[in-house]
Amino acid sequence: QEKSCRLSAALLGEDCEISHDQLYELLKYAALGKCHNAAQPSWCRIYHQSHLAGVVVVVLHGTSQVHFYRFYLQFKHLRKVFRHRFTLTPSANLLTSLYGEGTDLRPQNTAPGLTSSECVAKSSDLQCDPIIRRYGEQKRGLTSYTLTLEEQKKNDYPIKGSPGCKDYISTECDQQRTDSSPLFGLDCEMCLTAKGNEVTRVSLVDAQGQCLLNELVKPESAVMNYRTRFSGITKKMLLPVKTRLSDVQTRLKKMLPHDAVLVGHSLNSDLQALEMIHPSVIDTSLLFARDEGRRFKLKFLAKAVLGKEIQCEQKLGHDPTEDARAALELAQFFIEQGPAKVAELNLEMLLTAEKLAEVSQNKAALQPQGCGVQKQLNEPPRLSKPCFLDCLQVTGQKPLLLGRQGLDSSSRCQSKLSTSNKQILQRALEDVPLSTFSIIQFSLGPEYIASHLHAGLHEKVRSKLTDMLTIYAGPFEEGFCLKSVKKDFGRCGPIQSLTVVTETFQPYVRVQYEVLEAAQLAVESLNGAEVAGSCIKVQRPVTAAMLDCDVLIKELELDVENEGVIYVAGLKKSLTETDLQEEFSHLKDLETLFLPKDLQSGKHRNCCFLKFQKAQSAVDALEAINGWTVKGRELRSRNALASGHLWRWIWQMNHSNGKQGKHIFYEQMEQLSDCEQDLRKKMKKLDHHIKKLYRSLQNNTLCVVLFPGVNSTHGSQPGLGLMGIKNDAGRSAC
Repeated sequence: QEKSCRLSAALLGEDCEISHDQLYELLKYAALGKCHNAAQPSWCRIYHQSHLAGVVVVVLHGTSQVHFYRFYLQFKHLRKVFRHRFTLTPSANLLTSLYGEGTDLRPQNTAPGLTSSECVAKSSDLQCDPIIRRYGEQKRGLTSYTLTLEEQKKNDYPIKGSPGCKDYISTECDQQRTDSSPLFGLDCEMCLTAKGNEVTRVSLVDAQGQCLLNELVKPESAVMNYRTRFSGITKKMLLPVKTRLSDVQTRLKKMLPHDAVLVGHSLNSDLQALEMIHPSVIDTSLLFARDEGRRFKLKFLAKAVLGKEIQCEQKLGHDPTEDARAALELAQFFIEQGPAKVAELNLEMLLTAEKLAEVSQNKAALQPQGCGVQKQLNEPPRLSKPCFLDCLQVTGQKPLLLGRQGLDSSSRCQSKLSTSNKQILQRALEDVPLSTFSIIQFSLGPEYIASHLHAGLHEKVRSKLTDMLTIYAGPFEEGFCLKSVKKDFGRCGPIQSLTVVTETFQPYVRVQYEVLEAAQLAVESLNGAEVAGSCIKVQRPVTAAMLDCDVLIKELELDVENEGVIYVAGLKKSLTETDLQEEFSHLKDLETLFLPKDLQSGKHRNCCFLKFQKAQSAVDALEAINGWTVKGRELRSRNALASGHLWRWIWQMNHSNGKQGKHIFYEQMEQLSDCEQDLRKKMKKLDHHIKKLYRSLQNNTLCVVLFPGVNSTHGSQPGLGLMGIKNDAGRSAC
């Protein structure tokens, strides 16, 4: 029976903004699998990639995220089929960013500048590679790469019965290992205490990269140095932590099966800090062997072998889950590809090139202006992102590229120009089933992509979202307690602003919330309630744009992105994600918890989103949570309306104060209104085109729909991506 492919991605809140490099990661892995150094993307996972029937990318040129939400009700198919959505940063050249920068047709493993005869010489040189000298050229099972007892002793691993390990805890994983034994990635962060290195965070991932454990640990001794730059741990983070080393040891013992193989980078340090003994380990710092006892850093290996950026400078400290997953995937790559393939990567040469590039960049930073030409002459060749269209061609596949303009003119693609979206659709219906990788480009007419029209649409969406976030409540008695009103309405969610309306005979209040769910919860739960001694009415502003508000709220609730997601309000702001995980741990099928925070101050809000694996589990949780009391606070909950990328966008709009495009919007009001009627029809037609194309796709086809975003003199508009794998039911598999 054919395996069903599946796509998973935790695109909630801050994690929903995806760069073009990350999108490239996904498309490359979907198209190539683990060939040509393709690896699972860092931000989502494809299960059973080898069973994918094909990859189809639909690009809607001239559109942005604004178009999707301005014409949300017109996109009936898109919002009911594609569960996974992300905000996409605008790009000057979308197609180049999709399939890479390289243009020559060499396989990726051939070093730049080598002729075919030189490649033969290079092949014989592989015999001198330390990886080949250690493991030979043939593929082997994982047991061939576990450290022997002597190797563990030599590399300072804790060994049963050895001096200094008397009180260490054994994992008791003493069963005979086989080549099918399960792999687990492990990484710890440490701080310096009076005792030495003590664990402050532990992460464990399984063979699929799923996080099984990510726990903060309070050291036994007084902390002398938190090493925040590397560990990411601060004094404030550890203050509420009650977990001790013994607790983590117990949990690890319970989690690991008797034949478990632990994988890590310099894993001896982690096991020493954990004070645990485990007999079967793969150490990636030793697996990717170098001469003279030197070792590659995990950050370099992740980039050179997996194509992943980890330990980024923008982040505070290392992410142990990210490091554990990277080490695990490096070991899996080594085992699956074999020593010869790894040696062909020529890691030493890549490391040298990377160092030269760094030196060149540092020199450039110190150069006075006017030295740009000399810099270019002296600059070493840049390690550009390889074009995976070339890799597809090498494997005998020829991608399909359909559109009106800007198509690839080389022989790498089957490029076909069309004169209309309808003609593009007809060609796609005929040709896409014959291709394993297709890019289909629909576009708006040039009259609809003027920058002032984008700015006007943005202002309309911002204005409508502001109205949807706003409620009016009253009437209240003169001299009413404003603090009491704020407290009652604050239980529905985070408040952006609260003001008293004085234009009316009796006082009213205007409350603007930060999230849509809070405003809707206030309307549903406080309308007709007694607040501050008055029986009040709660309603949204009544404007022409708000006449379809109830319809829009209902459709957002039914949106497949919000299926199985609920909103919970009334939380104490002091509660951490760990606290909430513990509070909600008994809820069935809970998959992800997202705790929103102010993107400027980093402070948590008094609400959270819970995502469940099954929709029915979310329904059951709603019934259970309403009326719950956590730390003395009564909780309120409802179905989610904007849990994913829309949450972040709303926050950004809330804090933009309507500056972007407002003057343009009013100047071009009449022209925009005329265009909007036509745009409404065009968006509905595009949705219908995608629906027809999607229905024609084979099962197990990855489909990605892109609203590319806009860069213009009137401001940048973010793009939007929707993705899913078609299954038998016709809806995207998640």
